Amino acid sequence: MTTAIMCPRFEKAVELLSKRWTTFIVYKLLDGPKRFVEIENSLSNLSGKVLSERLKELEEEGIIQRTVYPEKPVRIEYALTEKGKALAPLFGQIQDWASDWIVLAE
Repeated sequence: MTTAIMCPRFEKAVELLSKRWTTFIVYKLLDGPKRFVEIENSLSNLSGKVLSERLKELEEEGIIQRTVYPEKPVRIEYALTEKGKALAPLFGQIQDWASDWIVLAE
């Protein structure tokens, strides 16, 4: 049996998206821009520290964009870039797969 060679890009994508909370953050942003506290409140058990780290990582990867509005108080929003929005079909496919194959305990 031969071992398949993993594509480095695929490996990096899986590594990035498999970090705890990352996919949930991206999924929440599919609906549109959100403020930090909106994301934090929509994902129970997610600490502000971890959210901050994940948002920075996603911004560095070009998946999200951080926009600072010069208002008082300052408003900061996070939104998906085109690169981030390109993940939408993947989430749809995962949702379809889960509907077909995942059984929840009652």
